[in-house]
Amino acid sequence: MKTTQEPNLDFAGTTPYEDYVHASVLHSLQQRWSSDPGEMSFLVITQIMELYFGLLCFEWQQAQQELRADDLDSARRTLHRSVLHLQGVNAAWRSIARMTPEEFNAFRSNLGEGSGFQSAMYRHMEFLLGEKSASMIVPHRAVPAVEAELESALRSPSLYDDVLEYLSRRGYAIPASVLERDRSRVYQADAGVERVWTEIYSSRAEHHDTQQLGEVLTDIAEEFARWRYDHLLATRRAMGAKVGTGGSAGVAWLEKRTQRTVFPELWTARSYV
Repeated sequence: MKTTQEPNLDFAGTTPYEDYVHASVLHSLQQRWSSDPGEMSFLVITQIMELYFGLLCFEWQQAQQELRADDLDSARRTLHRSVLHLQGVNAAWRSIARMTPEEFNAFRSNLGEGSGFQSAMYRHMEFLLGEKSASMIVPHRAVPAVEAELESALRSPSLYDDVLEYLSRRGYAIPASVLERDRSRVYQADAGVERVWTEIYSSRAEHHDTQQLGEVLTDIAEEFARWRYDHLLATRRAMGAKVGTGGSAGVAWLEKRTQRTVFPELWTARSYV
């Protein structure tokens, strides 16, 4: 007769789950500064987003290594996985996106000069997407390790840079001016790169693998644009056009950011196919 194996419930110390996940550490990190219960939601969701930002940086750096090794299949799998992470971070907005001004104001003063644009991991994520800006490192100058990490990301190739390098090695006519550009500057759309993507999208049979690469990059760009737009809507709903935390222009600043597009030629090339 078969017997059901009971799970082991008796451990000499902490559980193996705790040793691996460090759940008690995670649950100790929510330090509310007010008695308002809504602050807990805001704090936890913000921390969840921070974890997702770190995960996305990990995945995109992994994809860069795979592209440099000309392992397109692995790179595509990694990038597809990152799309699901972006969908997760976008879904996280839902529980705090409908705060009224009264609800947000109940704890907003506790943020002081704190603002999401000060997130070092989010900045690293933007740099990996080609959204480079040396001025955005300034808030982190007092923390040498963080400043050094962002300086390195600023001057290193973005994910899109590695994609274009890969396409060049495959024989596509990526302009030398793009391949040799200053990697610390924000990426600017290039007509030669647009022609390459137009060629790739004009024949699926001939360019199937690279077209699929283009599609997963487009998914990333779309989900990232959605995150920015959802941030704008949540901010507009909670505080209108008031000055943002940290002294930013609030909604006006976010509106300007939503107009920027990563991997621009992947969008414009579709007009010529």
